[in-house]
Amino acid sequence: MYRHRKPPYGHHLLFQDPGPPPPSPLVGLKPLQLLEIKARGRFGCVWKAQLMNDFVAVKIFPLQDKQSWQSEREIFSTPGMKHENLLQFIAAEKRGSNLEVELWLITAFHDKGSLTDYLKGNIITWNELCHVAETMSRGLSYLHEDVPWCRGEGHKPSIAHRDFKSKNVLLKSDLTAVLADFGLAVRFEPGKPPGDTHGQVGTRRYMAPEVLEGAINFQRDAFLRIDMYAMGLVLWELVSRCKAADGPVDEYMLPFEEEIGQHPSLEELQEVVVHKKMRPTIKDHWLKHAGLAQLCVTIEECWDHDAEARLSAGCVEERVSLIRRSVNGTTSDCLVSLVTSVTNVDLPPKESSI
Repeated sequence: MYRHRKPPYGHHLLFQDPGPPPPSPLVGLKPLQLLEIKARGRFGCVWKAQLMNDFVAVKIFPLQDKQSWQSEREIFSTPGMKHENLLQFIAAEKRGSNLEVELWLITAFHDKGSLTDYLKGNIITWNELCHVAETMSRGLSYLHEDVPWCRGEGHKPSIAHRDFKSKNVLLKSDLTAVLADFGLAVRFEPGKPPGDTHGQVGTRRYMAPEVLEGAINFQRDAFLRIDMYAMGLVLWELVSRCKAADGPVDEYMLPFEEEIGQHPSLEELQEVVVHKKMRPTIKDHWLKHAGLAQLCVTIEECWDHDAEARLSAGCVEERVSLIRRSVNGTTSDCLVSLVTSVTNVDLPPKESSI
């Protein structure tokens, strides 16, 4: 196979094998060298690349996915999108011309990859679980937040992610979570229509019951609550790979993989999630660890069948922080009584900031 690529300068087509292409002179006239493909997704592939002395990620969209590239570029260009728990945006570019056009999105590179990949290969400690959960919920809380005047940049509207899943949570070297992939995200700006908000988008496995039913209303809060259902599933993935409880840690599985396999149909998910109201299994031995037991309560309140009963992302962040501090501040002798004390602490109301 030969790759057909037009260089940015000159008048000759370049034919080459599918190996790393030559450096290209854009991104502020700095040389950018693609190194290796790290992931393939719904919209093209993600390369590890070198920009001067730094590694960056380059997400390459084919021309037919121009709408997704534009959407993601627009979300990244929104005032206030610079946050330590959101993927850092560097540039968006068109490469080539005519039928050879590729659409590039250049962002920070995180060597640990996605949370999915990390959990496949690693069992995590209690503190690691709390750190990922807290920083992940902080990122989603900030994304959801409406900030009238953000650091002098202007108004940051509330944004719903609409494809929240462990594959779209990246990890920094210290396991700080970073939210990525905003191709389906939608902004809610006062006085403006939110744009394309048709119902069944995202990844089927992580769709909330109301999305699977096609029964959502198109208000901002409904979309934020859909993200929160998916957050519950991702938190379950974290707990399932944590070694804090006194019991076995199973091989990594996606939510509902045990119930309906790796490639569930829409009908299978509707039957399990909507009609039977099933959720991924919470193991008995998890509940014997005070912290995991409380986290499981939080998970169940995120994936509640009643969308209006779900926690907000800000509430999850506060919950995880409280649980972590409570558990880490006690000795093992006090763990049994801790479940009661943490339950009775005044936690933020369910609807806070939603």
